Amino acid sequence: MTETITKTTTETKAEVTFASLGFANSILHALNAAGFTKPTPIQEGAIPAGLAGRDVLGIAQTGTGKTAAFALPILQQMAANKLHNRRFATRALILAPTRELAAQIEADFKKFGAGLGLNTVLIVGGVGRTGQVNRMSRGADIVVGTPGRICDLMNTRNLLIDQCQFFVLDEADRMLDLGFMPDIRKVVAALPARRQSAMFSATMPTEISGLAEGLLRDPVRVAIASVSSTPSKIAQHVHFVDAGGKRSLLASLLKDPSFTRAIVFTRTKRGADKVALQLSQEKISAAPMHGNLGQNARQRALDAFKSGEVRVLVATDLAARGIDVTGVSHVVNYELPNEPESYVHRIGRTARNGAEGIAVAFCDATELAYLNQIEKLTGIKMHVAGGTRPAHAQGQKPARHPDLVVRKVKPRRPQYAGAARSRAA
Repeated sequence: MTETITKTTTETKAEVTFASLGFANSILHALNAAGFTKPTPIQEGAIPAGLAGRDVLGIAQTGTGKTAAFALPILQQMAANKLHNRRFATRALILAPTRELAAQIEADFKKFGAGLGLNTVLIVGGVGRTGQVNRMSRGADIVVGTPGRICDLMNTRNLLIDQCQFFVLDEADRMLDLGFMPDIRKVVAALPARRQSAMFSATMPTEISGLAEGLLRDPVRVAIASVSSTPSKIAQHVHFVDAGGKRSLLASLLKDPSFTRAIVFTRTKRGADKVALQLSQEKISAAPMHGNLGQNARQRALDAFKSGEVRVLVATDLAARGIDVTGVSHVVNYELPNEPESYVHRIGRTARNGAEGIAVAFCDATELAYLNQIEKLTGIKMHVAGGTRPAHAQGQKPARHPDLVVRKVKPRRPQYAGAARSRAA
């Protein structure tokens, strides 16, 4: 029977520390160096189960510390049982929906496991596979990757998971949104029956529940704040503005020095490029980040944002769950998402690790329905920072994939029977 642990962000007991959970000194030193003092609710619920060898099903929104919740038990068990790696094989496999999230997870494994002498390999698309194959030729303790490239290397036997001891599926509902379920099922089918597994998701749609039943064995279920909850330390504001006035409003806001590091979200890739260019023309350092950019270009934009070389990152929802950057002061929804859950994930890029943050939304008359859905989901009425709320939505179009291009096709002129008979003759 599945054991369920339900926690809220106020339930972490003061006396529970990482030291009291029994971690090795090298891991504790790494946690202290990273500023981790005591476990978050998801960590407090999931870590003891992971250390005990139990499977874990974690339900938690982004920014709650899920990576450490599954990484630390894996590192602790690997440190206690060091093995020689087979060529092209791995002891642990972690799947993530985006390249950015995979890179962040791998960085956290390296950070928490510093001093353990473990070998991690990042396997993602968008870059050449030769370097990844070369690294796998020496074997790996931990592989972190995206489903497509993982399956690619499995197909050529440059990645062997038949003796994998640990398997983690992170952001499972995002995997579903991106159409990765066939690849995930292929990976799961190749895993050994005897393994320890964990799955984390912000929501639990029917297909994800079914996947959990087939993937996990008698799991401990740890649930904290639902996806409808927005962090309490985020102040949420809305500006009602015509679509044509968004550009000047954004430039005006970003000239405020309190916007020290901001992420601006658009619905489309083309929109992200356009807004980033407009900001650069206003002498505001900005870089776009979306799926049409190669992995190296995306990484350069992210590195420039982290270092402060670029103050504004203009992104699509690709970045909503895959970016963990400290010190993001503001999140600006230049265009409201057509799925209210995406709003929660977007603004979760600020107020991370207990910090405070500000979320600003721009809403024109055609986006009022989106705003209403967001406020209904979160149960929070945004503070009106400018403009007047329209009485009714205007010209609201049905939701569709944000990067779908719809082309109008002129109808063909009808053929008259006489003309058709004439051509046939």
